[in-house]
Amino acid sequence: MSARVERHAGTFLLIVGSSVVAVAGTDLVLPAVPGLPAALGGDLAAAQLVLASFTAGSAVGFALFGALGARFDPRWLLAGSLLAYALASWLCTLSGSLNSLIAVRFVQGIASASAAVFAPGFLRRLYGDTGAVGALGALASVQALVPALAPLLGVWLLGVGGWRASFQVLAFLALIAAVIVGWRHRRLPKPAAVGGSGGYVRLLRDRTFLRYAVSHACTLGALLVFVFGAPTVMTTSLNGTLMDFIIMQCSGIACFVVAANLTGFLVRRFGAERMIWCGTWMTAVGGMVMSAYAMAGGRNLRMVTVIFLLLNIGLAVRGPPGFHRAIVAARDDARGAALASMAILLTVSAGTACVAPFIAQGLVPLAAGATLLAIAGVILLWVLPGLAT
Repeated sequence: MSARVERHAGTFLLIVGSSVVAVAGTDLVLPAVPGLPAALGGDLAAAQLVLASFTAGSAVGFALFGALGARFDPRWLLAGSLLAYALASWLCTLSGSLNSLIAVRFVQGIASASAAVFAPGFLRRLYGDTGAVGALGALASVQALVPALAPLLGVWLLGVGGWRASFQVLAFLALIAAVIVGWRHRRLPKPAAVGGSGGYVRLLRDRTFLRYAVSHACTLGALLVFVFGAPTVMTTSLNGTLMDFIIMQCSGIACFVVAANLTGFLVRRFGAERMIWCGTWMTAVGGMVMSAYAMAGGRNLRMVTVIFLLLNIGLAVRGPPGFHRAIVAARDDARGAALASMAILLTVSAGTACVAPFIAQGLVPLAAGATLLAIAGVILLWVLPGLAT
């Protein structure tokens, strides 16, 4: 944690804790999904909707809290949404069928979105535009650990208390977070005044905002599309195991955490635009190397892991300054973060859907899909105008 972040460590941890509880809504529940049909009826296809409905609810929540954050105090909105998240999580434990669980998960997803919408603005107010990049990097590094650690906790909870245990833990953690945010809300910075007018329509027409937000979505999308398809490719076409995927994922997360925590220093040393370009190009190069290796018939899982690290480091280098400059360009912290987050969801969903029909063909289509997204991020940086430095 940087010295700048340590100045407001208590408030920073409050923001991080709220964000982690929201992010865990998918990963903590993930191990319980295959067993839901046996517990609640239905089939595996319906069980997958337990994950999809949460994601769909999050997309709605991004738009909702982005609009509400421009009209009401985000500090109280965060506390209220965490309370709603706790209630929805508890209602999940009372579900008697898959259909009812899917419906409640949609509401849970809506409530989970507020932390992602308000955290960037809080950090920007707390540390200023220069310090916020390092704080966003530290936040991203913590959030990156959730997909690695939460499923392990979810497996343990499944064995101890069945499928309801994960939802009970989410309800408890969200309730604690809601109480602390409400009690200590004055520690969070006051909301910034919203600049400009026109809401989401204005942002969708703002070429500078789109440059940073959509290029960030493409770079992150390249990584996540590859991650989502990697277990299937590694266990079928490459004759590996899920342990090989876990090793690759943990290695990538470790590199991401280190690089993300160095990004604040690198931005102060070389400037935000240079780091955005550097990270975006690094991800694109990683994708192109992966594609070339796949087309050459490469099947070595260690080599795939090594190339995969470039995608993680590239995202870590460009992610915090890129997302921060999207918020700055928006002149509306809440709506800017909301639209940027929605762009990520849409990009990942579309990219995964496009690759899915070809996933049985192995590493080539998966690497190609990730590469095309990464190159799109470079093109957007090239053709759209940036902020004045």
